[in-house]
Amino acid sequence: MINWWKSLTIILLLYTLIGGLLIPVPKQVILYESIRNLYFHVPMWFSMIFLFLMSVVYSVKGLSSNDLSFDTKAKELVNTGIIFGILGTITGSIWAKFTWGAWWVNDVKLNGSAITMLIYLAYIVLRGSLEDEQKRARISGVYNIFAFVLLLVFIGILPRMTDSLHPGNGGNPGFNNYDLDNKMKLVFYPAVIGWILLGWWIASIRIRISKVTQKLEA
Repeated sequence: MINWWKSLTIILLLYTLIGGLLIPVPKQVILYESIRNLYFHVPMWFSMIFLFLMSVVYSVKGLSSNDLSFDTKAKELVNTGIIFGILGTITGSIWAKFTWGAWWVNDVKLNGSAITMLIYLAYIVLRGSLEDEQKRARISGVYNIFAFVLLLVFIGILPRMTDSLHPGNGGNPGFNNYDLDNKMKLVFYPAVIGWILLGWWIASIRIRISKVTQKLEA
């Protein structure tokens, strides 16, 4: 029987899709209808951060217990987080084209996001280069912790210290301050929850597949 939170995930994402396309939005200069991308682009990044955070939790548990099952969970959470990071980058690039006139601009948050994705892709390469399971779990666990710290620096701290085109960064007002009205909030917050739950769902499936694969190889 399907878990209640999986049913909730489907309901929230259907609601996000339908409400995101049909509910009226503020007609802001430059943004116009492209503001609907807020329901997809931003929640995908939130999902990525959540998945990377949970992977750090399991990496810490793995380092403290030497239990390889925690390493498996951390790995698959990172893999799923990368998927959402790529989707967030793509939706952000599309949004940039319609609002800033280019698929990619020299923006500190965009560049920080690209660097962050490269850091996590290097995590996958690092794991693939180590054959000993215990050694791989320890080294990748430590790397994963530092990778999350760098994520916070590149997409959370630096954009707020320098000029950035993104709302809420570099002196720009955030969406809440000028155009995220009550109607948009009715879709945005459920969208955040729905995308995060979808990310957790995908990660849980990947973890089960990884465990089955390990048993078959053993």
